[in-house]
Amino acid sequence: MKINTIVVLLGVMMSPATYSQTIAIPKIVEKLTIDGDLSDWKTSFSGPFVIHNSGAQATQHTFVSLSWNEENLYVAYRSIDSQIVGKLQSKDSEIYKTDDLVEIFIDQDGDGQNYIEIGVNAFSTNYDMLIKCISPECGGWKTASGFDIPGLEAVSKITSEGFCTEIKIPFSGLEKIQNGHFSKPKTGTKWKANTFRIDYGNKTEYLALQPYKSFKFGFHQPQEFAIFEFVE
Repeated sequence: MKINTIVVLLGVMMSPATYSQTIAIPKIVEKLTIDGDLSDWKTSFSGPFVIHNSGAQATQHTFVSLSWNEENLYVAYRSIDSQIVGKLQSKDSEIYKTDDLVEIFIDQDGDGQNYIEIGVNAFSTNYDMLIKCISPECGGWKTASGFDIPGLEAVSKITSEGFCTEIKIPFSGLEKIQNGHFSKPKTGTKWKANTFRIDYGNKTEYLALQPYKSFKFGFHQPQEFAIFEFVE
């Protein structure tokens, strides 16, 4: 099945509404194979991503789609990339410092603490990290790189246009986060979250589905995450 891509221009117009963006995550019944091949992906894609701290247009486009069932959150990315930077590395390598990759941050209870960061490069190397606190008010930059989400799957596939990525995040793995207040979502549940891309190609760019007003802390601004709503 061809990908049904709906291009939603988010963050181009800098207005208060930009920072209360709600992203609907539809529920699915079919099983998804996590292999980087988006031919079976039926959920619409949103994007393109924009420069994370200005809302300006990116040099290369990125699109994302999310869906869920009773057990998992699914995320898919289409990244246009004329010069892929990176390589296959061991799990939990610091690929965000060197490689083209896509990311998702999730803060279920919206308190800005104990949220997760997942990143995947074009060669399927991935990491999952627990961000305990970023703000100086709670100690600043407390992270847990040894954190692992049981059952996490992440695969990328290089294409003629760039690379595509699929991620499966089991809810059961998130429920075990200490002080994260994660619980299995149901219809109407809302999480604070955002999706990102780092492009180290011809021009280094830090991209987001929803941009920020503030310049502090790079991608780590949970107070300005979008709202992800689980819907039928």
